[in-house]
Parts: sequence; structure tokens; C-alpha cells
Amino acid sequence: MPAQADEVVITVTDLRSPEGEVRACMTREESIFPKCIKDPASYRTVVEAGEETVTIRFAGVEPGKYAIALLHDENGNGKADRALGMMPKEGYGFSRDAKVRMGPPDFEDAVFEHAAGRQELTIRMRYFL
Repeated sequence: MPAQADEVVITVTDLRSPEGEVRACMTREESIFPKCIKDPASYRTVVEAGEETVTIRFAGVEPGKYAIALLHDENGNGKADRALGMMPKEGYGFSRDAKVRMGPPDFEDAVFEHAAGRQELTIRMRYFL
């Protein structure tokens, strides 16, 4: 019998502006996180940015361990812009509000378990500059 699939609903808070879009990617692949766009089985979506909060939904999610990476792509160019080649100019966020230190968090810091049914998460958008 196949595992029951359902949805993960993410409330993204603390957007600094309504400009651009919020890009979300959810993966099970520890080795490529947070660049889960390289995972053909990842869940991805893009939504318009809101005043302070947006809601993102991933439907048909199989039970398992996942991590989420978010980007507030304020200029809508489809990539994470950086100052001096390393400091993020746009907002970012990770499941479990995993902290960024000298680089993105490890999968284990952002991982959460999704069981069958609806699951709600809140992720705070953070800005370096």
C-alpha cells in the first residue's frame, strides 16, 4: 500500500518589502541542500511577495524527512544576488529557522519530519544587508 501524501503549508514572515517574489524549494536530498533545484524530485514554487507575510503550499508530499530553502528574490531575476560576491543582498530562510553562519545551514539543522496529513510551518525571512 503506498504511503499517504498530503500537504506542507509554509507561512513566510518578516518580508521587508512587497517587491519581487519568494522562491521555495523543499528536498529530501541532504547532499545538495540548500541548492535543491538540482534535485528532480524536489518540490519547488514561486509566489509573489506580500507586505509582510506570504503562504506557500506544497501538495502531494510523501511522508519523510525534508528541508526547505527560501529566497526573497526582490528584483525577480531568479537568483540569489550577493554583495562583494559573498554577502546575500536578498532575504533567505530555512525550515526550523536554521541559522546561517559562515554559509548556509546543514541539512540536519533544517530537517523536519513530514507525516501523513497537513503540516504547517513558519519560516522567518532574514536579511544580511
